[in-house]
Amino acid sequence: MHLFSSRFFRGARPAALVALTLLAGCGRDLESETVGLAALADRTLTWSLTDVDYFEGVEPEGSHRFTVTFSLAQDDRCTRLGEGVTATFNGAPMRLEPGGIDDTAGRGVCVPTRAFLDFDPNVWGQEPTEDARVVLQDGSATVSLVLRGGKAKRRLAFQGAGDADRLTRGQTYTYQWQPAGEVPASVNATLLREGGSAAANIPLTQDAARVSFTVPAGTPVANHLLTLSGSAPGTLLECTGVASCEGTVFHSEEIVVTVQ
Repeated sequence: MHLFSSRFFRGARPAALVALTLLAGCGRDLESETVGLAALADRTLTWSLTDVDYFEGVEPEGSHRFTVTFSLAQDDRCTRLGEGVTATFNGAPMRLEPGGIDDTAGRGVCVPTRAFLDFDPNVWGQEPTEDARVVLQDGSATVSLVLRGGKAKRRLAFQGAGDADRLTRGQTYTYQWQPAGEVPASVNATLLREGGSAAANIPLTQDAARVSFTVPAGTPVANHLLTLSGSAPGTLLECTGVASCEGTVFHSEEIVVTVQ
C-alpha cells in the first residue's frame, strides 16, 4: 500500500470539478419575478453528471452529482421559480434551488433555477445501469429529461496483464471507459511524482471507448499519482417542457502507481 501525505495532494490535484457559472448581474434595483414551470418553456435546460473519485481526503461538495440548470431569462429579467414545484431523479427527490436575486455577494446577482442530486458512488457501482429520468412538475407544466444509461458509475478500467498499480517505463497500458456503450469525447492522463508539484501530461491514443498510453522512458522511478479524466456527450432519449436540453458527463479518478 502506498502512503502519500495530504500535503502531497494539496494544491497539486487537477481542477477536476469544472464549475459552470451561470450568473449575471441584475442590479440592485431589479426584483425577482416569481413564475411557474410553464414560464420556463423557452429556456435551455443544461444537465451535468459529475463523477470524480479522489485517492484520499474529504471529497469536495459536488464530486458525485447530477444537476439540471435552466438558462437565464432574456431582456434583463430575473425569474424565481414559485412554490409547489417538485423535482425527482428516477423517483428520488432532488434539491431544488428556485433562483432569483441573490445579494449575498455584495451586489445583486441573478441566480439560475436548478435542481441536483448527490449520489453515493459505491451504491451506483453495485447497482445495474439505468436510464436517468429527471422530472420537474407543478400545477402549470411538466419538464422531463431522460438520459440513456445516465444512472451508472463511470470508470476507466485497467485492461490486460499485470498490476494496475505497477507501471513500467516504455510499456503501453490500456483502459476501458465504462459503462459499456458510452464513448468518451476525450480522455486525459497525467502523472504526478510523489513530492512533486507539477503533473506531467501523457499523450494518449483513443479507439472508441478504449484509451492507451505509453509511460515515457524518462519518468522517474518512484510512486506517482495517475489521474485519468474524460468527458462524454451522453445520449438524450427525451427532452420536454423546455426549448432544448444539452449537457455532458465528466469523470475523473486518481490511482497511486509505482513506476519502475
